[in-house]
Amino acid sequence: QVQLVESGGGLVQAGGSLRLSCAASGSIFSRSVMGWYRQAPGKQRDLVATISTSDMTNYADSVKGRFTISRDTAKNTVYLLMNSLKPEDTAVYYCNAKKTGWGPYNFWGQGTRVTVSS
Repeated sequence: QVQLVESGGGLVQAGGSLRLSCAASGSIFSRSVMGWYRQAPGKQRDLVATISTSDMTNYADSVKGRFTISRDTAKNTVYLLMNSLKPEDTAVYYCNAKKTGWGPYNFWGQGTRVTVSS
């Protein structure tokens, strides 16, 4: 059974920083594209950032230059460092582990809430 456990969310003032962590159980981490998505109230879940198995990263335009995704294979953990936070970054952030091609899968964490006050 694969589990993705997020942590690090909370309340922060605009301009502040938070670091989210997502620990993956099981043996999938090294084979997975890891990602962070977010869902604001009343809106769809959107991509924030992804990192491939070869550490190639991809960011939503709205977070480029402010957020950094990274992964630590030894710890089976993916991180999202969020700087210069804005009220519009307020959302529930979800960790995702995905593999396409042979033996595909797509797993989600339970989410961690980030609230940015103005």
